[in-house]
Amino acid sequence: MSARRSGKRVWPVTRSRSSSPRSHSRNSCWRSWAAELAAIPALRIDWREVRHRVQGRQQLPDSVWVDSLDSALLWIGKRNESAQFAAQLDFTRQRHPALLSWLEKRPLQALALHQEWPRLLDVVGWRAANPRPKIYLRQIDLPGIHSKFIEAHRGVLTELLDLALPIEEVDSSRSGASQFAARYGFLDKPVRIRFRLLDPDITTLSTLETPDITLDADSFSQLQLPVKNVFITENEINFLAFPPCDNAMVIFGAGYGWDALAKAQWLNQCSIHYWGDIDTHGFAILNQLRHRFPHVQSLLMDQPTLEAHRELWGTEDKPVITDLPLLTAEERSLYDQLRDNRIRPGLRLEQERIGFNWLRTRLLC
Repeated sequence: MSARRSGKRVWPVTRSRSSSPRSHSRNSCWRSWAAELAAIPALRIDWREVRHRVQGRQQLPDSVWVDSLDSALLWIGKRNESAQFAAQLDFTRQRHPALLSWLEKRPLQALALHQEWPRLLDVVGWRAANPRPKIYLRQIDLPGIHSKFIEAHRGVLTELLDLALPIEEVDSSRSGASQFAARYGFLDKPVRIRFRLLDPDITTLSTLETPDITLDADSFSQLQLPVKNVFITENEINFLAFPPCDNAMVIFGAGYGWDALAKAQWLNQCSIHYWGDIDTHGFAILNQLRHRFPHVQSLLMDQPTLEAHRELWGTEDKPVITDLPLLTAEERSLYDQLRDNRIRPGLRLEQERIGFNWLRTRLLC
């Protein structure tokens, strides 16, 4: 494939005979092999006459030649694929020469995408002609191309766009399929934050008490509420059933990363309490949250809570084993017991198994 792209001359290719047959059985094998080679039209064979003390004069292959790329393709049955790849090369050379290196690197993937290739290049061309588009992928108006096509091919489009676009038009801090749109200047669906106000005296929507509210992250960051305590839980039922508490709110932590919460600078003026599972992943999430809010305190993620619910212990399938430097000494002690299986292998206590009376007595609301 690389030879076809570069035009380098690599033909003919030859393979010479390494030895002569010395036994009757080997002579028979050589003759059978020679007959098979002679039956292949793509090969050119130079023959050599040898004398055998039993078989007499024998004509055996001395060297076998593959004179051209076409002969090689005929031999392995890949002439159609080669023609297809050559067409992709020519098409790409005319449309986006910068992508030829991708074809050379991934010829088999290119062949698998041959039907989609023109549309993929259409997407690349559209984005190259529209710097920092600031529209949704759904708004790209190209024949035969819709947002689901782009979403289904985000992996290959990422590689192609990285090659085709100037470096300043690629946000390298964004990676992965979920951040494809942001990486190339498209608008993405806003991250939404769901919360409940736990104090009936704090009203936001008319006369509704403790409503279940969902806002986009930017709107959430602009809130001005008399809240002193913020609780974060990963379990929806715990979120919905969280008991009333003065000057407090509870946030449902599932479904978005902590970057969304970090936009709300007013949270730095609140006491934040994270309630997660007592397992290695729960402590890993707590450690991650502290990268954004160093003052976060854990809630019900301690040894007494674990011991008080022994009959409700479960099993964690794939524990985290990395060090978590942002845990407190008490949290790190329990985390080490869990990851080192000192209590029992794969121990976990899911937060929804903790009794609500146990929660109420520790909230001090």
